Amino acid sequence: MTQNLVDKGIRVNCVAPGPVWTPLNPSDNKTPGEVSHFGDGRPLERPAQPEEVAPAYVFFASEADSSFITGEVLTLLGGETTVG
Repeated sequence: MTQNLVDKGIRVNCVAPGPVWTPLNPSDNKTPGEVSHFGDGRPLERPAQPEEVAPAYVFFASEADSSFITGEVLTLLGGETTVG
């Protein structure tokens, strides 16, 4: 896909975060106990906060910072090295 769009000046990148805490987490049909353990099992033992994930999107949106990057997936997994 990336190679098909590079001639048009379109870069294709992806941010793939692991668990991220948001105010909607408690309303996601989880018990209070499940919510309190959201993000456990990661090396950092917690979910990311939105402000920790947002800079990845800003990085890819910034021509000054990422204009030579395309076809990349930036994983934000709290210390994990692979998804799944």
